[in-house]
Amino acid sequence: MAVVRDLRVLLRLKGFRRLLAVRLLSQGADGVYQVALATYVVFSPEKQTSPAAIASAMAVLLLPYSLVGPFAGVLLDRWRRRQVFLYGNLLRAVLASVTAVLMIASVPDWLFYVSALCVTAVNRFVLAGLSAALPRVVDAERLVIANSLSPTAGTLAATAGGGLAFVVRLVVSDSDAAVVLLGAGLYLCGALASLRIAVDLLGPDPARVPPRLTSALTGTARDLVAGVRHLAAPARREAAWALAAMTLMRFCYGALLVMLLMLCRYSLTSETEEGLALLGLALGVSGAGFFAAAVVTPWAAGRLGPGLWMAVCATVATVLVPALGLPFATAPLLAAAFVLGLITQGAKIATDTVVQSSVDDTFRGRIFSVYDVLFNVAFVGAAGVAALMLPPDGRSVPLVMTVCVIYGVVAAAMARFESRRVSHQ
Repeated sequence: MAVVRDLRVLLRLKGFRRLLAVRLLSQGADGVYQVALATYVVFSPEKQTSPAAIASAMAVLLLPYSLVGPFAGVLLDRWRRRQVFLYGNLLRAVLASVTAVLMIASVPDWLFYVSALCVTAVNRFVLAGLSAALPRVVDAERLVIANSLSPTAGTLAATAGGGLAFVVRLVVSDSDAAVVLLGAGLYLCGALASLRIAVDLLGPDPARVPPRLTSALTGTARDLVAGVRHLAAPARREAAWALAAMTLMRFCYGALLVMLLMLCRYSLTSETEEGLALLGLALGVSGAGFFAAAVVTPWAAGRLGPGLWMAVCATVATVLVPALGLPFATAPLLAAAFVLGLITQGAKIATDTVVQSSVDDTFRGRIFSVYDVLFNVAFVGAAGVAALMLPPDGRSVPLVMTVCVIYGVVAAAMARFESRRVSHQ
């Protein structure tokens, strides 16, 4: 396979190989930590889980990506990136250990969430640094391949870490704190792996003096505003519509995920461990839907166009979400998890394609920063809305129908926009 051949070529590069090891360990630890956090909030026998608690956990996991992310590069242009990996992972190992202690001790929930928020905030700097350091270990000819394979490998590592967390929680130790300590150990391994990289290899170049920090931060804010203005221009309407549609579909996915968590905890199973196993199965099925989208979307979007493919995805969700969700039964919900994984990832791939093809290159990075903020804020907002609508057992017909209506609006709006766009060509 071409992918295996390309990866084999890249692994011959010592710098890339060592940087990839840091990525795999760091993102594998992220997967372990995030699953441990979620299972502690939702499935701890001593806690009465509520939708509000789930919304808080999602905010802790995702808001740092949205609020810190656009400004992380400003600081990464001042700090040696190898040291970011070393001290960032060491700091996360310590903070994760603190989180484990707080899980065992009787402390207020806000203190636990502050600790978790610190871990995920540092994570943004590490991930941004991994991307920024890649051109320092790969030549220009292989950079595109490296940019494709390295983040994919990191995502697989995070998925594997999440799976390992489920296994440890279900088979080895019935303790979320033990799983968090496993994540802390992997963060420590990531820090040690970074020591194999020369301090100055990953940049930034000390000969290039960056602007003052305050100027850089205000400049980043201005750049984001300029990106939004660029997106609002008539020539970029397709990208703006795609981003709006994807934001709403992400909102729907987040709301239904919170409902699934509550159903697994209280309605579909009688035992906590059974609920945890069912959640793991549902997330795995949804992941299979993501994979199916990667296979189907290039063909479907090529034949229909990205915008119309998004309309088809939203239409499918409009029909199947109430059909599969309203019975509130295990088998239909697993089928819904697959469908939602497919249509959500299919719409995201289509949105990425539209943005990449219709936005000027000089603005593309800023638009994707805006995209990242919208993507994660929509998910957190969905959790907040679900917290207001869901009953304690998670069975909410109004929530399912609200999501159905939103999908229907997206389908109709995208179909109408595409029809008008084609007629004016």
